[in-house]
Amino acid sequence: MTDTSSPVETVATKLKGELGRRLVHASGAGLPILYLLGVPWDIVRVLFVICAVGTMVLEYLRLTVGLDWFIYRHLTREYEQDSIAGYMQYMVSSAVVAVIFEPLIAIPAVLMLMLGDPISGMLSSGELRKVKRPRSLAGMFLVCAVIATPFLYETPLAIVLGALGGTIADGVKPMIGDYIVDDNLTIAPLAAIAIWIGLELTVLL
Repeated sequence: MTDTSSPVETVATKLKGELGRRLVHASGAGLPILYLLGVPWDIVRVLFVICAVGTMVLEYLRLTVGLDWFIYRHLTREYEQDSIAGYMQYMVSSAVVAVIFEPLIAIPAVLMLMLGDPISGMLSSGELRKVKRPRSLAGMFLVCAVIATPFLYETPLAIVLGALGGTIADGVKPMIGDYIVDDNLTIAPLAAIAIWIGLELTVLL
C-alpha cells in the first residue's frame, strides 16, 4: 500500500513525543551559533525578535482560531493544549535576553535554555516535580557550567553563578495561583542576570 503521508507528516511522526520536543528545543541554538559564525550581533538580535513575534502570532492563531497543524499534536504537551505553549515562552524569553544583554552574557544564557534544558529533561525521566531530583540538578549545573566556560573562562564566579541561576530556574517550579511557571520562561533570564552579577562582583573583588 502506497504511503500518502506528506514529508512533514512523516518527519513529525518519527519525532513525536519527548524526543521530538528535545530536538526542536535544541534546534534554537542555531540563532546564537550564527553570532559565533560571524553574523553581527545586531542582526542576530533582530532575528531573535522576529522569531519571538512569529511564535506569538502562531500561538494566537492556535488558541483563538484553532490552528491545528500536525506538528502541534505531537510536540505540545497535553497541559499546553488550552494554554500558551512552552515554545513561545522559550522564544520570547530568549529574545528578551538577546535584546537586553551583550553577547558575552546573552549567548551562554540562551544556550543554557536551548541545550541544558533538554539534557536535564532526559536526566529527570520526564517527571513533573516542583523540585527536580539531585541527579537532574547536578546534570543541569554541569551542562550550564560547560556551556558558559568558553565565554566566561576569565571570570569563574560568573560561570558558577550563571550555572546556578540556570539550574535553579530549571529545577524549581514556582506556582502563581494554579499556574506553574514554565522554565522556558525563566532559565535564560535568570542565568543572564546571574552571569551579570558574577561579572560585576568580579570587577568589585
